[in-house]
Amino acid sequence: MTPYEAEEFTPQEADVLRRYFTNLDQPVFALVNLPEVVKGALFARYSRTAKSLRRLFLDEFLDELDVSGDETVDATTGMRRAEELYDRVFFQYGDDSVAQLGGVHLACEQASNVLTKVLEWGRIMSYLEQSTRYIRYDQRSGGRYRYFRDPDVLNSSLGTRYVGEIDRMFDIYSGLIPVMEQFFKNAVPKKTTDADMAYRMAIRAKALDSIRGLLPAAAFSNVGIYGSGQAYEALLLRMRASPLPEARVYSDLMLTELRKVIPSFLKRVDLADRGQITSTYMASNALAIDDLSARLLDATSEPETESSVDLVDFDPDAEVKLVTAMLYPASSLSEREIVEQVHKMTVDERLSVMKAYVGDRTNRRHRPGRALERVDYRFDILGDYGAFRDLQRHRMCTIEWQRLSTRHGYVMPDVIDMVRKTNQFVDVMHRSAGLHDALEGEFPSQAPYAVALAYRMRYSIQMNARSAMHILELRSAPQGHPTYRSVAQDMHRLIADRAGHRAVAEMMKFVDHSEDADLERLQAENRAANRPR
Repeated sequence: MTPYEAEEFTPQEADVLRRYFTNLDQPVFALVNLPEVVKGALFARYSRTAKSLRRLFLDEFLDELDVSGDETVDATTGMRRAEELYDRVFFQYGDDSVAQLGGVHLACEQASNVLTKVLEWGRIMSYLEQSTRYIRYDQRSGGRYRYFRDPDVLNSSLGTRYVGEIDRMFDIYSGLIPVMEQFFKNAVPKKTTDADMAYRMAIRAKALDSIRGLLPAAAFSNVGIYGSGQAYEALLLRMRASPLPEARVYSDLMLTELRKVIPSFLKRVDLADRGQITSTYMASNALAIDDLSARLLDATSEPETESSVDLVDFDPDAEVKLVTAMLYPASSLSEREIVEQVHKMTVDERLSVMKAYVGDRTNRRHRPGRALERVDYRFDILGDYGAFRDLQRHRMCTIEWQRLSTRHGYVMPDVIDMVRKTNQFVDVMHRSAGLHDALEGEFPSQAPYAVALAYRMRYSIQMNARSAMHILELRSAPQGHPTYRSVAQDMHRLIADRAGHRAVAEMMKFVDHSEDADLERLQAENRAANRPR
């Protein structure tokens, strides 16, 4: 029995869909025979709708496209392509760079929030994930709430409890949606200058933000991925090495669809002497480290249960290195010679170089060059899983995370107490912890499914100053979620105060340290509503 629900389409809808999607009944499928701009627009809309991608295409995109001439195309049978050249160059001669030249838009639906973090690991891929801010999880599909039901768990003695407890978590979440929407409507009445749709969207985003912590990590999400053949090969090898059964099964679904589009690039994935041995290598190393960690580290100390952001490593010579890197392309001197001269400069002279390099930034999209990549910062963060989901997708960082559990307690928004729903929130947290602990003995890899997004987890982020400028300015913006805004603001303060890199912190002039807005999304939604169509 498959854990995935097959979509249903009318014969007329199916006739259209099979021209552009590699299957009509699986949760993973590739997009073909469509303009690149249409694929990108589909994925962009994907993140803000509860609809599947195929349904979204039918409802919102089909009427805008010229599909004449496509009647004879059938992408579900696989695409006929000239493979001989790719076979000879890529497979026989092993020229991996060839696999960077073919890309695929792949839709990954009905993926748990545990699996999405596996899907979004790679740096050289692009992702758009369904947002808990715009999607209500109170709706059922086929009479069931939208979360992953692991077959092994369901067939065990814990199966009935798993479904019962997670259903109750969704029940409480669903019941709080109208309560929170009404609270925010009363707290922030609509102004005459607010567009109706913008106000409704802002209220909904605020309400869903306030209770997203009640959702379990088993909750489904849709992810749109664009990547090269090389990137997909790396992703599939990692997934096949994963201890999570969902990831291994899903990798097979992905491989089947990708081979309909770029078969030559993925021939090595399941060969015994190529992909299989690589996946085995990855899995063996992970098991070895798990074993050594259990034997060598004392984990008996009381777990931390307060959110924190700690700057654990930075470069004390950052200023000299930055100025050197800034001057290097404009000079004919060796780097050692430039370093010697920068050491002799006055503070004002160094600052003049930094100011000239950064220039007059009038918005956060004006980013200086690669000299800022000369300096790194490493942060250790303990925060709720919901915020981690948003920060983890930044690909130009080194991000590592510990196993999701209920060990470090949870974060409850103040507004929950204001609407007098504390008992319901705590009830969900207790159910989550109880189910997690029950699963952990027999199903350690599946136990995280039970963990509510409000629970904290520990993760580290290492990034250079250029990446920090992008991430901290983006994630501290007033329209962001309060929990990751706080993380970004703390990082910025630590760069300035703990590291003492005030000149670097001042370059990040669009980091926003204001208090949380009443309706974070209202200004942005108003701008969107007033944008010319």
